[in-house]
Amino acid sequence: MRVIFYLFILFMIVAVLYMAVALLNKSGNTYEPYSKEDALGLPAMTIPEDNPLTAEKVALGRKLFMDRRLSQNNTISCAMCHVPEQGFVVNEIATAVGLEGRTHKRNAPTIFNVGYYKHLFHDGREFSLENQIIGPLLAENEMGNPSIGFVIEKINSFPDYQGLFEQAFDGQKANLERVNLAIASYERTMVSGNSRFDQWYFGKNEKALNEREINGFRLFSGKANCISCHTINKDSALFTDQSFHNTGAGWSRNNKVLSNLVKKEASKHTFPVSLAPGITVEVANDHFDKASETPKNDVGRFEVTSNPDDSWLYKTPSLRNIELTAPYMHDGSLRTLESVVDFYNVGGEDNPYKDQRMVPLGLTQEEKADLVAFMNALTGSNVKRLEKEAREAYFEAPVP
Repeated sequence: MRVIFYLFILFMIVAVLYMAVALLNKSGNTYEPYSKEDALGLPAMTIPEDNPLTAEKVALGRKLFMDRRLSQNNTISCAMCHVPEQGFVVNEIATAVGLEGRTHKRNAPTIFNVGYYKHLFHDGREFSLENQIIGPLLAENEMGNPSIGFVIEKINSFPDYQGLFEQAFDGQKANLERVNLAIASYERTMVSGNSRFDQWYFGKNEKALNEREINGFRLFSGKANCISCHTINKDSALFTDQSFHNTGAGWSRNNKVLSNLVKKEASKHTFPVSLAPGITVEVANDHFDKASETPKNDVGRFEVTSNPDDSWLYKTPSLRNIELTAPYMHDGSLRTLESVVDFYNVGGEDNPYKDQRMVPLGLTQEEKADLVAFMNALTGSNVKRLEKEAREAYFEAPVP
């Protein structure tokens, strides 16, 4: 009888532990959207206490990110400017295009590793992933909605969203806050480390990089001094100081340095244009210039702070996955890493506010090639998986 009693007690303990684990999983406290391997070379991410990651919330955020019905006329989703197959940017055009073909004056930044950033957008106007979606939803050259209430009413009317917000938010229906929380949760899962550089530098795998790439790193952290803004710490590297600088890019619409580099690009390169997911064709660069409109005036962070000292300052972008996220610079004016290196090698475009570190570098052709080779070694090991997961969610979204 005593044996049966002890077995019963043991059974009850196991049952309670099982239920506790199940509840813990349901609450999301043990949800891990990426592996420790994926994050090699990246710091620990701070997750807001009021928005813990859960599987339900991330799946909902991914669905919202891909859904064109969140725009005023059902044509533009977040993924239309942050295309999964194109490094979560738009490779084909210098600056993004929103509702009814309305253009932006800046290009779309990638969402890779966006959960680590202190400032969002090129001018740093937003500080929180939970808040950054509001602007694009309402901007007339992005998703063009007349009001947030208009968006929420649409979402609540869609049959395929029935129950999803309730599952993710303890029985509560869609509202602005929960849309923000869900999309922010998805964006925080876009963690991409474990590049060949990470394996070499942080993982101590001496064979992960070749000699050209290693020499490129020496130039990056030495003669070229890229590391002064694209920082590398002892235990991790975001490849950004999360600050703002004036390199001369965008200083003048008659920018001689950039104009010459663009002409040089057009004579040397083609560029992949996506016709459908996974299907691309090569198009000569000069065709892009013929199809581009005159860039709009842009004075950078000054437009946020109204501080004259912030004129033509732009946020330092991370270099992780940089080979996937062309075109480059805040205005998408350079389409290749070779041209970016050329721009910095001549010291950028002169202007009274230019960062004092922007000086001619004197790099040889071989050194410039080594520097590009190094940057190409910064691509994360999981980008194809992140792309695949996003694409699957895109095809699950109903066609308006």
